[in-house]
Amino acid sequence: MDGAVKYRFLKKASAAQAAGVIALYRAQGWWTPGDGPAALGRLLRGSHCFLVAERGGAVIGMGRAISDRAGDAYLQDVAVLPSERGAGTGKALVAALCRRLRKDGITWIGLIAQNNSESFYARLGFRALRGAAPMLIKGARV
Repeated sequence: MDGAVKYRFLKKASAAQAAGVIALYRAQGWWTPGDGPAALGRLLRGSHCFLVAERGGAVIGMGRAISDRAGDAYLQDVAVLPSERGAGTGKALVAALCRRLRKDGITWIGLIAQNNSESFYARLGFRALRGAAPMLIKGARV
């Protein structure tokens, strides 16, 4: 794809943006066949912020933050199309999300690094929490 990457925080997604975001969720295995477009609306409304990266009007990456809106936040659902990886889009998504959170007064920013992404996040300044382990309730999907 040609053209500059544009980053946009979404409150509502256009039809094209929704299709692109859902395609990214599906590619990551985070979207089940039963999930419909209404699920995306709930994700947008429930997020502290939701950011997309677009090139030529097409969504090529995304990330969001969930937060108590007081002091803590988690980065979640950071993903970039495989064809766009390695060009700095993921790094720019994480940096923009962290800038926005800090601007909003959030001082504790965490995440769970999945699928061998620890080194990616370590290069961006994140570190493993000593004595902590991510946990998930039995029966939940990852």
